[in-house]
Amino acid sequence: MAAAGLAGAVGPAPDRERAEQPLVVLDAADHSIEARTTIRIHAPPATVWAVLSSCSEAVKIVPGLEVCEVRESAPDQSWERIRQVMTYARFLPKMSYEVRVSYLKPDRIAFERISGDLITLRGSWVLVRDGEYTVARYLLDFEPDFWAPRWIVRAALKRDLPKMLRALRANAESAAAKNLG
Repeated sequence: MAAAGLAGAVGPAPDRERAEQPLVVLDAADHSIEARTTIRIHAPPATVWAVLSSCSEAVKIVPGLEVCEVRESAPDQSWERIRQVMTYARFLPKMSYEVRVSYLKPDRIAFERISGDLITLRGSWVLVRDGEYTVARYLLDFEPDFWAPRWIVRAALKRDLPKMLRALRANAESAAAKNLG
């Protein structure tokens, strides 16, 4: 799922609701869009990792993601080439693209566009253990290759990122509960 780095160390986890509010920033030239967000999940990092590194789980948690298929994998599972198709918003064209995902187990997943309908797509997930919880930090930087009002894209991100985070939390916490039972 998820090659840009995250600045700063993870401190005490913020409350659940505040952690889901993404920071969405437009660049000065009004081209690319960057989003940062954090969520605290009551599950071990390995369980969160399993959800984040699964195409079948990605389709369940990412709003608008219709297709996620692994095209190629490293023999040691350190990276994958993944094709995704996404309907980002009803009034925007469907996007199809491929990303190279680097798995830096156990705490980082980074991704970057290698082809498709976006000029820029890169990001990362960083996982940090916090007692019985995992703090997951997400960074996304992207620029579509078609014109779209940036306020629409920003509004869609502010709507969809919290949905994705809540779905990630629900799926990881459900999997963690099953592993305990």
